[in-house]
Amino acid sequence: MIDIKSLTLKELKDEMQKLGEKTFRAKQLYEWMHVKLARDYEEMTNIPKSLIEKCREKFAYTSVKEVMVQTSAIDGTKKFLFELADGNFVESVWMKYHHGNSVCISSQVGCRMGCRFCASTLDGLERSLLPGEMLDQIYAISRSTGERVSNVVVMGTGEPLDNYDNLLQFIHMLSDENGLNISQRNITVSTCGIVENMRRLADEKLQITLALSLHGSTQEKRAELMPIARKYHIEEVVEACRYYFEQTGRRITFEYSLVGGVNDTQEDAENLCNLVGDINCHINLIPVNPIKERDYIESEHRDILKFQNKLEKKHINVTIRREMGRDIDGACGQLRRRVSKEKTVTV
Repeated sequence: MIDIKSLTLKELKDEMQKLGEKTFRAKQLYEWMHVKLARDYEEMTNIPKSLIEKCREKFAYTSVKEVMVQTSAIDGTKKFLFELADGNFVESVWMKYHHGNSVCISSQVGCRMGCRFCASTLDGLERSLLPGEMLDQIYAISRSTGERVSNVVVMGTGEPLDNYDNLLQFIHMLSDENGLNISQRNITVSTCGIVENMRRLADEKLQITLALSLHGSTQEKRAELMPIARKYHIEEVVEACRYYFEQTGRRITFEYSLVGGVNDTQEDAENLCNLVGDINCHINLIPVNPIKERDYIESEHRDILKFQNKLEKKHINVTIRREMGRDIDGACGQLRRRVSKEKTVTV
């Protein structure tokens, strides 16, 4: 069945015509789903029952089920675990900042990229999410918190550019004036570096922020942490970032997880400056969030500050990411993996 929540307004109008309905019904349905955030057809009070029945027969209706919410006692960050219609789980995170509320969503169930420090990839990829399943994570969090979301980051479980077509549809629908109408400038998509899709995304000339998970200052260091580096050389990935800036005018964000004794030396900082110093960019230094399945440790605070200072001396914009949700399975994939394993044991 077609997922009705994954259809654009134009596609929904076409579907209404196929059903012999007036096209204005599409606008009503779209508003119920993407503005009023209806959880099912029953909440759509101004839609005729005859049309509701037609929709039930032809369209699946995505509505993620809230399974668990963990709230950080440190900073109020909330981590949500949602169950999908097929029984799979995805994670999302709600973060409250002075400038507004940010939501970090998942784009896949699991991940096949294999990054060594990430819990999301430990059990591989189950499947990619539909646009409606990505959108509904945001909608469910909005309903749960009672607050508007102003920024969306696609940086949870999964590799967004490994789910390219659904991601693109999601971005267009999220920024659609008929829906939540979140500015593309307030949308960030993170990638570990699928070069051909980075270039495809650049050619779309969207105004979203592209964040590259770099995590290594040389090809050898990156390949040690990220298997994808064996397919795409670090210079090739950085060149795709330059292309993205040329096509969109949007500053690139580089994500750099600092792993104690692995990629946090002054030599690493110098190499990083040489690698990206000529790009209009911002570097997020991220103290790695340890997971029990790996033996990586967080860098010493003094080493993090020295690393930051080295970059700043080269006039590179850099921040140390504020650590949020450390007490609530904060790393991507931790909560989903724990609950999935508990479910397997009890079945």
